[in-house]
Amino acid sequence: MGLTHIEHLGIAVKSLETAIPYYETVLGLKCYAVEEVAEQKVKTAFFKVGQTKIELLESTDPEGPVGKFIEKKGEGVHHIAFAVEGLQETLDLVAERGVTLIDKSPRKGAEGLNIAFLHPKSTFGVLTELCEDPNK
Repeated sequence: MGLTHIEHLGIAVKSLETAIPYYETVLGLKCYAVEEVAEQKVKTAFFKVGQTKIELLESTDPEGPVGKFIEKKGEGVHHIAFAVEGLQETLDLVAERGVTLIDKSPRKGAEGLNIAFLHPKSTFGVLTELCEDPNK
C-alpha cells in the first residue's frame, strides 16, 4: 500500500470564525486557506504543522456529514487522513482486505486532492480518509 505520511487531521467545529483565532493566537499557527467544498456541505480552514495539516471543518448544512457528526458527538477530531500514491489501487486493496469503503472510487476534495473515506466500523472507530495529489 502506498501510504506516504499523515496528510491532515480533520477537526469538526461549529464555527471557523470562532475556532481560527485559537489556532492562530494560542497555538501560533497561520491559517493559509479557507475553502468551501459544496459537495461535502463543509467549509474548511487549513493550518500547517511540519508536513502535516490541521483541517478545521464547519458544516454548511446541519444534514451534511460534519453537521450530523457535531450533532451526535460535538466538536472534536473528525478524521485522520493519509496521503497515498495510487488511490484507486489502495481502495481496491483495502476492500480486498475486508475494509468497508464509504467511497468505492476517488472524488474531489479540498485543496484539489482526490479523496476517499473508509468506514469507521472497519477502522476501529476512526473515520479514515485517503488522499492523493493528482499533480504528483
